[in-house]
Amino acid sequence: MMASTTSSAAVAGALFSASKPRGSAACPRVPAGRRRASCVVRCDAGVEAKAASIAALEQFKISADRYMKERSSIAVIGLSIHTAPVEMREKLAVAEELWPRAVSELTNLNHIEEAAVLSTCNRMEIYVVALSWNRGMREVVDWMSMKSGIPASELREHLFMLRDSDATRHLFEVSAGLDSLVLGEGQILAQVKQVVRSGQNSGGLGKNIDRMFKDAITAGKRVRCETNISSGAVSVSSAAVELALMKLPRSDCLSARMLLIGAGKMGKLVIKHLMAKGCKKVVVVNRSVERVDAIREEMNDIEIVYRPLTEMYEAAADADVVFTSTSSESPLFMKEHAQVLPPVSDAAGGVRLFVDISVPRNVSACVSDVGHARVYNVDDLKEVVEENKQDRLRKAMEAQTIISEELKRFEAWRDSLETVPTIKSLRSYADRIRASELDKCLQKIGEDALTKKMKKSIEQLSTGIVNKLLHGPLQHLRCDGTDSHTLGETLENMRALNRMFSLDTEKAIMEQKIKSKVEKTQN
Repeated sequence: MMASTTSSAAVAGALFSASKPRGSAACPRVPAGRRRASCVVRCDAGVEAKAASIAALEQFKISADRYMKERSSIAVIGLSIHTAPVEMREKLAVAEELWPRAVSELTNLNHIEEAAVLSTCNRMEIYVVALSWNRGMREVVDWMSMKSGIPASELREHLFMLRDSDATRHLFEVSAGLDSLVLGEGQILAQVKQVVRSGQNSGGLGKNIDRMFKDAITAGKRVRCETNISSGAVSVSSAAVELALMKLPRSDCLSARMLLIGAGKMGKLVIKHLMAKGCKKVVVVNRSVERVDAIREEMNDIEIVYRPLTEMYEAAADADVVFTSTSSESPLFMKEHAQVLPPVSDAAGGVRLFVDISVPRNVSACVSDVGHARVYNVDDLKEVVEENKQDRLRKAMEAQTIISEELKRFEAWRDSLETVPTIKSLRSYADRIRASELDKCLQKIGEDALTKKMKKSIEQLSTGIVNKLLHGPLQHLRCDGTDSHTLGETLENMRALNRMFSLDTEKAIMEQKIKSKVEKTQN
């Protein structure tokens, strides 16, 4: 089956290649001399390309039966803290405001219908609906390589790829916090929600991806509510605080001088967890004072001292622990910065701690080469996660039951969508026959022999007969997707009707998708 799928996909690939404009990634690069050719030559080339696209489409129709065996796949491809070091993840990170642009670029790829990007400090994952699994994955890997500057061969050593139910289950586990560095962390659920909000604002999410992410949010909420998996350290920020306090001498951990650089969402959570652990004071360096003032109003049990970004190094000189959480694309602290900072007191352990929870990193790894400094990044938080591991694993097993229920519901919904094109095709087929036979009847009777009322009555009669005949078959094609037994029967009815009436629904759908891709590429 895979062999036939690949050869048929090659036909579709030929179609896409023929339709891409000159100079694109899938076509030979146009020499500089030819780029200076006349408009007439370019127009002729465009006409030739269009003709080639039409010819390729005709060839595709001939071989489409084999290609139909490869149903459009939901897939996820990416890397996470489990598969790739922070050095690689930060090169692939996509800022939230750039998610819509990334989705647009991905859906412009030849074999990608829908897409979504989930980029956090711990993961960079791309969810897609692909016309072809093999070709679609290759296109996404090439896109990731182009964006990051990392060779595709190197990327593949760290990427994971999952398909259909495995891909959906993975997203549900991510949303539930089961794939996080800290089991049950709540921040990832908010990030999954933000993918949906971003897609709704930009109109970028397709039907399948949108429903999958919304069901993942439901699964995440249920897991946290029904298993209490989020008790304890449940976010990168809380784990960062626990790690810092763990590394400080026990007698001085609460009186240590704390500095936070960056007052965004992650930074705010750091302050919250420091307060929860009993810390009484934290210095916050930020570009503006307004955000710090808002946090200060919300948290009354901890003293928050603001210092502007221009005083960052002076503030670091007075700190025992430096938390960094900014969106800076380049490190804020290099080895030379740490070298000039005064040593901390022996009461605080004699070592200044840099806890960097940013991706890209705010503190260079070479800072640890300074004798009185230690750097910890998101990868080092695993030490905190190991505590209470057994209790979290038990809760994770309970969560899998919930995820399986939500996964079954989503897959039933997706399967039920298969009958919709058959319903439309059968209705269209019957209406064409009705209209043709009605026209013959009216011609035999003669236009002058019938009044408008009589014509309307005859037309209503033909429509009524068709509706009565279609009622039974259409009833057996409708399914809400909640009953697996009914769903199985519905899908078998769909296949039987496709065979009996030669509807070729799946082929027609695929041809329409290919045509849309060709037109989009040409435009």
